[in-house]
Amino acid sequence: MKEFYQQSKEEIRKLLNGSIHPLSDEQVKEHQKKYGMNELVEGTKKSTVQIFLEQYKDFLVIILILAAIISGFLGDVESTLVIVIVITINAILGTVQTVKAEQSLEGLKKLSSPMAKVMRNGQIMEVASREVTVGDEVILEAGDQIPADGRILECASMKVDESALTGESLAVEKEDILLDETVPLGDQKNMVFSGSFVTYGRGSFLVTSVGMETEVGKIAAMLKTTSEKRTPLQINLDQFGQKLSIIIMVFCAALFAINVWQGKPAGDAFMFAVALAVAAIPEALSSIVTIVLSFGTRKMAKEGAIIRKLQAVEGLGSVSVICSDKTGTLTQNKMTVEQCYVEKKCYDADVLTKENEAQKQLMIAGILCSDAKVVEGQEFGDPTETALIHAGNRMSMDAEEIREHFPRISEVPFDSDRKLMSTLHDLESGRTMLTKGAVDVLLDRTDMIQENGKIRTMTNQDRKDIERQNQEFSANGLRVLAFAYKKMDGVKEINVDDEKNYVFLGLISMMDPPRKESKMAVEECIKAGMKPIMITGDHKVTAAAIAKRIGILKKPEEACEGMEIDGLSDEELKDFVEGISVYARVSPEHKIRIVRAWQEKGNIVAMTGDGVNDAPALKQADIGVAMGITGTEVAKDASSMVLTDDNFATIIKAVENGRNVYENIKHAIQFLLSGNFGGILAVLYASIMALPVPFAPVHLLFINLLTDSLPAIALGLEPHTKAVMERKPRPMNESILTKDFLIRIGLEGFVIAAMTMIAYTIGLKTGNTILAQTMAFATLCTSRLVHGYNSKSNAPVIFTKRFFNNIYLAGAFILGLVLITGVVMIPNLHTMFKVQTLTFCQLMIVYGLAFLNLPIIQCLKAIMKKAAGN
Repeated sequence: MKEFYQQSKEEIRKLLNGSIHPLSDEQVKEHQKKYGMNELVEGTKKSTVQIFLEQYKDFLVIILILAAIISGFLGDVESTLVIVIVITINAILGTVQTVKAEQSLEGLKKLSSPMAKVMRNGQIMEVASREVTVGDEVILEAGDQIPADGRILECASMKVDESALTGESLAVEKEDILLDETVPLGDQKNMVFSGSFVTYGRGSFLVTSVGMETEVGKIAAMLKTTSEKRTPLQINLDQFGQKLSIIIMVFCAALFAINVWQGKPAGDAFMFAVALAVAAIPEALSSIVTIVLSFGTRKMAKEGAIIRKLQAVEGLGSVSVICSDKTGTLTQNKMTVEQCYVEKKCYDADVLTKENEAQKQLMIAGILCSDAKVVEGQEFGDPTETALIHAGNRMSMDAEEIREHFPRISEVPFDSDRKLMSTLHDLESGRTMLTKGAVDVLLDRTDMIQENGKIRTMTNQDRKDIERQNQEFSANGLRVLAFAYKKMDGVKEINVDDEKNYVFLGLISMMDPPRKESKMAVEECIKAGMKPIMITGDHKVTAAAIAKRIGILKKPEEACEGMEIDGLSDEELKDFVEGISVYARVSPEHKIRIVRAWQEKGNIVAMTGDGVNDAPALKQADIGVAMGITGTEVAKDASSMVLTDDNFATIIKAVENGRNVYENIKHAIQFLLSGNFGGILAVLYASIMALPVPFAPVHLLFINLLTDSLPAIALGLEPHTKAVMERKPRPMNESILTKDFLIRIGLEGFVIAAMTMIAYTIGLKTGNTILAQTMAFATLCTSRLVHGYNSKSNAPVIFTKRFFNNIYLAGAFILGLVLITGVVMIPNLHTMFKVQTLTFCQLMIVYGLAFLNLPIIQCLKAIMKKAAGN
């Protein structure tokens, strides 16, 4: 069956209505029942309670809940309370970040105009847009939003802004024509679509689709079915939690077996094994990650990037492909005069001057033969005409002054058939008709040319030169307008019959130029190992020209149109995307397929955009980035991040932040695990050597709550470094628990355990078990505080400025040291914490052994760095 744009309006009327007459009230009711109301169906949303309960799905959290239950049954109320408090705080933090329900469909609903003018029962009436139905004839005027999709019936110079749907920067000239070939959405000039609006002219259309069947409705359906992607950190932490829990449970089971074999009561042995498991599992890890990410979002907000979904901070740091929209993202979304061709010479817009008479005459023609206005920075009218006003301003030519000095006497408005606009003025040289329009059309009506202030007959060579220049402009993605004039002495009114026998003035080329920061941002993308890709609904020539300017397009064959991928299977597309950097004339379905193809190749994909047409791909991408100024509500609600300055370069800052945040989280995890491993080794050593247990359960809980959490959070807030942008993005499937990572944890944990057991042994030889436990507890606590400085980097930092650059870590260290010293030196706390007072000499032994961790581990880092060859 033919598409609606391939059928005549009479055929469609008969197909939909059974006749060529407008709908009656009875038919309206039948159609509304058959096709549904003109509104979007909303999907179900998760409640706050559901979101809160989902926070407990994490494997580590489930293990901790089991540990809390067991602790409760065995009478260890403190352990139960600590675990419950920690995981509840984590769940609340997670809920707060995700409680904003998806608003995509609400944003889409806002695109529908509240009222529409329709022809029913032979009369024009105004109805609510939700009541518009298939077969209705809708009347349109400049400024109207279009309530449904439909086939144009009548059209008088009507232009429609479809940028939110197609991504094309310019308003589309609509025509009542028949299209035989299959064409993409942006080229269906005899159709209008819901969510777009009329910028110029008037017309009417026959409604062919309403509600979820419209192009906007199809996007809404895609948003409902498109799944959000988990970031690498989320996947990594889940896998990490499972592996870590298994390792810790094996250790604790081994410890329980050893203690029972040595004759200790099974209940006590089991209680201690559970306490050790609770201490070893970093239950605060999720909370620490959430806090670190929250601080990351605050920093990014100051730099122009608002994070809607917390995990996007880290996810940005893993991005290997950035799929960017063109209009308003890489470009300024503002037509600008680039070059002029006058008196057989080409000039850049920046060098135009009113002192040059030919350039001045051309610009006066551009200002007078247009309807656009710029009032106090606000633009009114067609973007191409607005560009002419701005070009005049740059030449110190005020448009309003020129129009007052040479008022319009008569005009022939632009229409899409003639592709011309003409105005009549009294210029200094006399009454003159000025005309602007398409180069080929105007050139056919021109027989004279102005050169060096004189008028002469246009030669074939002149025509060839003008056509060559026009082709050169067009090949560079520039929109070209031709200008000509004609003396009209004594004429009071002009009409279409006067549009001939012109004197050629010149050409003005314009485009939506790239943002100044775009080129540098693209260079940084490539340097950081990311592939930038342009995906746009605009024409291929225009897209390729912009992409070439900013460094995305290296070879012409790297650009293609959306229709070229229609015939490719998903498997073929995966190979195809490798060689393509620019996609033009694409539909929302194309965007999703391109994003998925890169994801299936193992890439983390960021997608930027501002229009409704970008929303499904924004949601499908691992990181959706919407524009805050020009972006539609739909795009913002489907995204993970919103740029408040609409600046592509801000994404690069966000990537740098994301990479730094991930590095800091890794260092925090390394700190937690190496410290916990040190504690486990100390307990395991004591058990194997048949010594009394070195820690009471309350000691392990104190370590977990205070000397773990505060330095770990501080490490997550480590000042950022630009060095992260000199590395490639980490592989999507790279685990946190890499071989090097585990080796570092093992070595650092061993050093901490050794210092702890030396203190424990000294305590046993000079006193009793309580003294030995007190010295072991104080040494392990202080060692972990000192170890925070070891965990700042994988390289040694002891003699660098970086050693002192984290005020949060310094605060955590001082607070922790005061607390542990208070516990072992204040008698009133001894019963609660099962310790005894240390002498000054014993306290110095504790401090000395703890601080010895710093030079030893820093030396190990230097050796490992040298062995790795960097």
